[in-house]
Amino acid sequence: MVRAGRAPTLESVAALAGVSRATAGRVLAGSTTVGEQAREAVLRAAEELSYVTNRAARSLMTRRSDSIAFVVGESEERFFSDPHFALVLRGAHNGIAGHDVQLVFSILGRDADRDRFERFVRGGHLDGVMLLSLHGDDPLPLRLVAAGVPVVLLGRPFTPIDGLGYVDTDNLGGARSAVDLLVSRGRTRLATITGPLDMTAAIDRSAGFEAQVREHGLRPRGAVDGDFSLEGGRAAMRALLARSPDLDAVFVANDLMALGALHELADAGRSVPGDVAVVGFDDSPLAAAAHPAITTVRQPIVAMGEELGRRLMAGIKQGEPQPPVVLPTEIVLRESA
Repeated sequence: MVRAGRAPTLESVAALAGVSRATAGRVLAGSTTVGEQAREAVLRAAEELSYVTNRAARSLMTRRSDSIAFVVGESEERFFSDPHFALVLRGAHNGIAGHDVQLVFSILGRDADRDRFERFVRGGHLDGVMLLSLHGDDPLPLRLVAAGVPVVLLGRPFTPIDGLGYVDTDNLGGARSAVDLLVSRGRTRLATITGPLDMTAAIDRSAGFEAQVREHGLRPRGAVDGDFSLEGGRAAMRALLARSPDLDAVFVANDLMALGALHELADAGRSVPGDVAVVGFDDSPLAAAAHPAITTVRQPIVAMGEELGRRLMAGIKQGEPQPPVVLPTEIVLRESA
């Protein structure tokens, strides 16, 4: 038994379990090659002695750090202003809950942050990375994959990369369903506020909007680029009203910008949905709390985060990337349309 006041050791666990130190070490490192009886004896002994695995020693045995990262390629201001990211993080945490890993969180809003993170990864401190909100043909995923680190991206990448998995939602179909709803409400003068067009989600939502408007035999009444922020939505709505003052509906590429659009429409004396119907995208908590509550295209944000976590852990364990997955969307009817 362990003397009072001393932390239990691997040797004390092995002695109590009646196995060799090597066998105890393999069990506690997660090996599946040890017999069930010996495995249970080691786990019982570790629990009885309150033994905590030495992660540094375990890393030497498994060649793993037992740490993964959740990385957002945005500024801190952008991250903390949009509840979308917290919901994805919640889902990712759920997705890895059954695994004995540490979750490292990083915001890469500056070049110095990115350089520091790359050095951290190349130092062998991470077994895998979940990447969110990258812009353009960002080189970070390619660099991480080239370094041998499993990566799963939230959203379809700009350029396909061998070894890069991703989780996406049906942005194209979601935008089309928003247009169908607006047309079914008798709206014929439709405009859109896009997200940043250096992101594939924004590109797909914009393309879905335009294609479906034309499918109904209508002409889009304008598109203004936004930045997925509240103020960006307000400014874009102001520009749309100046360009197309007779518009009667607007599809907005996320709920935060839709909230900004509502504020601008109110300031302009336009009623919602009487004068202008508004449909957002996300179904974030902001949508239900807005006045009027925002009709929106729901993407399963928490479930997407869960898929990120599950697919990353599967890729780490299996030694190969998991195939991409695209989750469905649905319309959530509220007061704005």
